[in-house]
Amino acid sequence: MCLLLLTGVYLLVWSCCSATQPLRCESRGADLAQDATLVHCPSHCGQRRLSVFGTHVYAAISSLCGAALHSGAVGVSGGVVKVERLPGQQPYAASYANGIQSQALSRWSSSFTVSEHVEQPSHVITPQHIVSDTNAAATKLPAAKKALKKLSVKKVFRGGNKDCQMDIAMVIDSSSNIGQRRFNLQKKFVSKLAVMLKVGPSGPHVGLVQTSDVPRTEFLLTNFTNSKDLQFAIKELTHLGGHTNTGKAIMHATQTLYAQESGGRRGHPRVMLVLIDGWPSDDLERAAVLARESGINVFLLSVAKPAPDEVAMVPDYDFTKKAVCKDNGFFNYHMTSWFSTTKHVKPLTQRLCSLDGLLCSRTCFNSVNIGFLIDGSSSVGDPNFRLVLDFLGAVAAKFDVSDVGAHVGAVQFTYDQRLEFGMWEHASKDGVLGALRRIPYMSGGTATGSAITYAAQNLFRPTGRGRNFLIVVTDGQSYDNVGGPALAAQNQGITMYSVGVAWAPLDDLKSMASEPKESHTFFTRDFTGLAELVDPVVRGICQDFSVKN
Repeated sequence: MCLLLLTGVYLLVWSCCSATQPLRCESRGADLAQDATLVHCPSHCGQRRLSVFGTHVYAAISSLCGAALHSGAVGVSGGVVKVERLPGQQPYAASYANGIQSQALSRWSSSFTVSEHVEQPSHVITPQHIVSDTNAAATKLPAAKKALKKLSVKKVFRGGNKDCQMDIAMVIDSSSNIGQRRFNLQKKFVSKLAVMLKVGPSGPHVGLVQTSDVPRTEFLLTNFTNSKDLQFAIKELTHLGGHTNTGKAIMHATQTLYAQESGGRRGHPRVMLVLIDGWPSDDLERAAVLARESGINVFLLSVAKPAPDEVAMVPDYDFTKKAVCKDNGFFNYHMTSWFSTTKHVKPLTQRLCSLDGLLCSRTCFNSVNIGFLIDGSSSVGDPNFRLVLDFLGAVAAKFDVSDVGAHVGAVQFTYDQRLEFGMWEHASKDGVLGALRRIPYMSGGTATGSAITYAAQNLFRPTGRGRNFLIVVTDGQSYDNVGGPALAAQNQGITMYSVGVAWAPLDDLKSMASEPKESHTFFTRDFTGLAELVDPVVRGICQDFSVKN
């Protein structure tokens, strides 16, 4: 019972007060205190991406409040729900209800149901009772404090390895060839990898597919956001048997796991670790080509090469070379057996998390650093200046801007220079586009040469070849020399594009542009014509990136 001391009012006291456990939206059934049957969900949990598995009966790994929303036990404003624990079951069915999409799960060790809780007042306290009950309540205060300690919410794991923000699909061997014993050893090895990777919301995400006659998705990239849950999910995997149709499994994982609706993150490197015990039953090349074209870095971990008398049984002896992102030794990893695998966990994890080594995820759209050098001189005028910003926004919108993807920064210049926003200031496309729209027009003279020097020094960091690009937009003659500063910027590794409008002299534009001058120089008579230059400029950036990478 809860006792509140008020003067001159009647007070309802609810018998559930001390027994209700407050939750966070992410709190799971597995986090619930053993003696708790009533929980309180906060408001607006429906706006979060919550993991819910099942329909009516939910796997204990599910968000309690997500399940409550899905079942209709609470609305968007939250509230108190009743929880009933149940044994595990298999399978848990997926469904869509009340704005929440639940997911299917093959099995889990425990379950729960949620239902709406209707509160009933235990009794009414009148003003006359308050004085006489005050002393008794005071003597029980220490006990009440002890009870409150039991109401603490289990800390939700956050973070993860921020140096390994990869989306990783694991394709494991579940064929008859590997057998139950080696399958269990494989699970232990994969579990150790999960610990070493340090999965988390801002770290690596891991999904898993099993190889058999028909590939089976066991869990998606966002189902498990800490190592403990991921380990348990791996432990629960059952051996399927059947053929080693690894090509089908790679194709399936490529087409399904990395989609945004499956939890794939835009701009994050895509990695696939394929484990094969022996050799595949089907062809890998077609699936591997699709994976490469989709920007996925395929690693192949092979165990137990075929013996001399088994070579004739292998459909394609070069499958290890054809399956991977690039046959350069980095993407192939071999273990002689499933025994004593601990020594392989760290070096393999380092490869999976090596951003510079992931050649297949390096596309121009998620790897370049683009600086905008914007003429804010008096001859431009505010209406035309807005057209320039629209043009640059359209260019930026073509790229996957993120903290691990493409980056965009901007400098405005007249006689002076102003850093509008730095290259690493905004980690999303929306952030960049909003920052561009908010740039105020300066007005003044035109000193493009000194502006190039300023941008080269303040926007860019040293990086790999063909990653840094500077787009200069100007409408007139510069009062200072542009050739020297442009050459110095290019020697610094910056590829320069010049975009001229109206009275911009062609000689200045070509002096600023990188070689070949013709493909890095653009001109339009009117500011409205800038919109037609968006695709040619983006195409040029991607061509430069491809040539140098």
